[in-house]
Amino acid sequence: MKIVISGATGFVGMRLTHELVTAGHVVTALSRDLERAARRLPARCRVVRWDAAEPFDAGVLRGADAVIHLAGEGVADRRWTAARKRAIRNSRIDTATLMVQALGQLDAAVRPRVLVSASAIGWYGDRGDTALDEYSAPGEGFLAEVCRDWERAAFDAQALGMRIAVVRIGVVLGRDGGALAPLLPLFRLGLGGRVGSGRQWFSWIHLNDLVALLRHVLDDPSARGPINGVAPAPVTNAAFTAALAHAVHRPAILPVPAALLRVLFGEMASVLLASQRVQPRAAQDLGFTFQFPTVHGALHDICAATPLHELVTEQRLSRAPDQVFPFFADPANLERLTPAFLHFHVLGASTPQLGTGTLINYALRLHGLPLRWQSRIESWEPNRKFVDLQTRGPYALWHHTHEFEPDGDGTVVRERVRYRLPLGALGDLLGGWMVRRDLETIFDFRRRRIQELIA
Repeated sequence: MKIVISGATGFVGMRLTHELVTAGHVVTALSRDLERAARRLPARCRVVRWDAAEPFDAGVLRGADAVIHLAGEGVADRRWTAARKRAIRNSRIDTATLMVQALGQLDAAVRPRVLVSASAIGWYGDRGDTALDEYSAPGEGFLAEVCRDWERAAFDAQALGMRIAVVRIGVVLGRDGGALAPLLPLFRLGLGGRVGSGRQWFSWIHLNDLVALLRHVLDDPSARGPINGVAPAPVTNAAFTAALAHAVHRPAILPVPAALLRVLFGEMASVLLASQRVQPRAAQDLGFTFQFPTVHGALHDICAATPLHELVTEQRLSRAPDQVFPFFADPANLERLTPAFLHFHVLGASTPQLGTGTLINYALRLHGLPLRWQSRIESWEPNRKFVDLQTRGPYALWHHTHEFEPDGDGTVVRERVRYRLPLGALGDLLGGWMVRRDLETIFDFRRRRIQELIA
């Protein structure tokens, strides 16, 4: 299937894009930040620049089978100013309107048959203990109005004879992103607690289930209209807090008063305090099965393993693996692939030829601090794969896998870094965001240099 996706570099879109490409679909991602898209998305995904402030090229949609529209600014990541509210609204409604207008410019024979658009359970507003499903009336407030107009813009494509499905997404739970990213370090330090009274209902969904639901909606011709993207067992905020504390084996005794949230976040605090008891009636009627129907199971899956962060990047080079691998196998080339601000130098290797067990020593400066780094080659498969593991250096764990996958007359180079910061949850809380930013900067530079030197 040929699929066009907006919002592909977001927390949900990135996982969905990777799964669709792995399944063999031909995916085109729309992004205003090509560098970010190149870093986050599979090498076999075509990326086209699209900024909602510019005209939309309908030719990008020509011949596609489906469009998945996930674009939208973050809602709860900062205080709502007038400008921020405009950005939240325009990034959803204007983009959906432009998308439908572009679809209308195409002849029916080359127009996608399906549009799957994101929405949010903010559509229902703050509804207390009322059980809500897709047949419930809309709510009131800023987010309810945004969602209402967002959905209306998507449903305008029905006039083109397309199948339209709108997935009202709840709070998404997953590793290294989503709602848990700021919460987990606090809870692992025993600093978590309920929000406000804790009696407000919290409608959530595991990232794996949301991606599976989006794929189900895409494939099922009977899936149309609004579909709640939430698990079948919503919980109160107090119950969620207790479940998360249990999952990380820590107490949760520090409540966050509603008044403090309103002082800190203003109107945006309503997102954290709203009560929405939402059921996935339409998804269940479609026969969708949730892998994680309960919050305890979802949080156990996310939190059970030792905390690790992961960064994955891919790029396609026009040379065969036996021409690409030798470049990466030469430690001296690491200096050429590392930004100057790190002052990175290879000091030497324990064997003349790299192979399993080889130790490599480096010197670098990290934010002005001089460091020594030693890595060991754990696995060595010429022209296919090698793995290096930090044995001494700034990380509690650094595991770097390099894979070289034949792709026609070229090679897909895939690098996967799994890392853990020193000081555990305290390290994540104090420096996790900065380390992630630095690594993305380093790997952006690395991708560009690889392309320049051996593409």
